[in-house]
Amino acid sequence: MRDEIAQRVLNVSQFLVDTNGTVRSAAREFGISKSSVHTDVTKRLYCLNKELYGRVRKVLDINKEERHIRGGFATREKYKKERGEK
Repeated sequence: MRDEIAQRVLNVSQFLVDTNGTVRSAAREFGISKSSVHTDVTKRLYCLNKELYGRVRKVLDINKEERHIRGGFATREKYKKERGEK
């Protein structure tokens, strides 16, 4: 693996752990695609740092459990905005 990709993997992973962020937020922060973030933290990271991989995996699992809730809030806010409510 090239050094710059390995460094990106570690940076993205540390960002996710530090912020409890989502794949989307990491993609936005680092200017890469969601697919790249996902590949970095699920495949490449395991080869580089197994301990960090475990911490990232926990964050991703929590996000997966909560995503239906966040989606519901986003939908509710969308329709509130359309109706002109606060």
